[in-house]
Amino acid sequence: MLKPITEHPAGASGDATSAPSVRWALAGLSLSMLMPSLDTSIANAGLPTLAHAFGASFQDVQWVVLAYLLAITALIVSVGRLGDIIGRRRLLLGGIGLFTAASLLCGVAPTLWLLVAARAVQGLGAAIMMALIVALVRETVPQERTGSAMGLLGTMSAIGTTLGPSLGGVLMSGFGWQTIFLVNVPLGILNLLLAWRTLPRDRRAARADRPGFDMLGTLLLALTLAAYALAMTTGHGHFDRLNLVLLAAAVLGAGLFVLAQAKAASPLVRLVMFRDAGLSSSLVMNVLVATVMMATLVVGPFYLSRGLGLETALVGLVLSVGPAISALSGVVAGRIVDRFGASTMVVTGLVEMAAGAAALTVLPQSFGVAGYIAAIAILTPGYQLFQAANNTAVMTDIPADRRGVVAGLLSLSRNLGLITGASVMGAVFALAAATVDMTTARPEAVTAGLRVTFAVAAIAIVVALVLAVGSRALATRPALSEDAS
Repeated sequence: MLKPITEHPAGASGDATSAPSVRWALAGLSLSMLMPSLDTSIANAGLPTLAHAFGASFQDVQWVVLAYLLAITALIVSVGRLGDIIGRRRLLLGGIGLFTAASLLCGVAPTLWLLVAARAVQGLGAAIMMALIVALVRETVPQERTGSAMGLLGTMSAIGTTLGPSLGGVLMSGFGWQTIFLVNVPLGILNLLLAWRTLPRDRRAARADRPGFDMLGTLLLALTLAAYALAMTTGHGHFDRLNLVLLAAAVLGAGLFVLAQAKAASPLVRLVMFRDAGLSSSLVMNVLVATVMMATLVVGPFYLSRGLGLETALVGLVLSVGPAISALSGVVAGRIVDRFGASTMVVTGLVEMAAGAAALTVLPQSFGVAGYIAAIAILTPGYQLFQAANNTAVMTDIPADRRGVVAGLLSLSRNLGLITGASVMGAVFALAAATVDMTTARPEAVTAGLRVTFAVAAIAIVVALVLAVGSRALATRPALSEDAS
């Protein structure tokens, strides 16, 4: 019978990364990153088919995607903290099982709203997986190889996001829409076996020594994040009264959450952590960088189709260049971080991203498709280098009992950046193009929109760069010492 390993691989020497147990553990963590990333994009390709299958409007069927993203965004910090309390391996196994079971329910759902409910449960499983994977790297891989592991996870995330639409299209055309969810069942079973067999056991603490779980903080944070996500996504960038009400509710919820954390005996998020300039800067940088990367997904299709007049098939081909580069550069970026250091590579990645954003304001207008691809080829490796370095820098010195919640904060900051980018950068694009309907906009208007949008994106990256340089000059992590935690 298979037995889970009980040793702590991260405490081994650097040669431990070549040991079969560590390689298999990384395989399990990689699959845990691939599955939720795949389901972020695979359902998007199925929206028209789902609308036809259930006889539903496009607005209704969008909840298949929104329910999944809302559950991840609202719960990712809370489940990270729960992992710190009850054990990250134990909770990850539960999250994989929940994700797999929910995928099965999605595939057999007889009505749209049962499918939406199952997708919300699937999002909870995905939140658990995404929050704990990064934290578990520190318990699985020697410290000097953390960057390589983070780069591998970045590659798997990019592969999942890239593969989703094409795999979804193949499965739906050949076997029906149910298979885009049922494909997770065998993957989930394999993932569960790998994680159970290879991840180190949680260190058991006496029940009396375990901190309590902050239910009030969890509820307030979940409602606050859900309100913000809905404010940014409802109306597709057109703000009306409902958006303002949701945004006001998010601001009020954030204030109540801060008050609750200040008074809680065992808070969900210790506010003292944010006195650490390094952690606070890393989270803000993560938001800014994700906002910029979302701009490429929002603006790119309109510029290629309307600005350059490309046909749909060619637009899809050009858009696949960025994710392909991202998938290829992730592992390399991680190795570079291990060799040259995380803090230096955070700055280097941001400089490369700033150059790529600036290139998008100039090269496409001068060189057309070739210029657009060249700019993306500068921007995307910079993003992967930043991600690997930033995740490594944040997680390296975090006390063991706070790794889950900090990893959750990292994932949350990225999600908030993606949500904000879709709304804010989309609004900047529309405003700069001076048009309401991008599908009928004149080529020169779309080109102007691209130029202004990525000028704003370059400014955002420069702000992140200032934060990175400034945080290096300050004492690192005094608030995250064992005494502060």
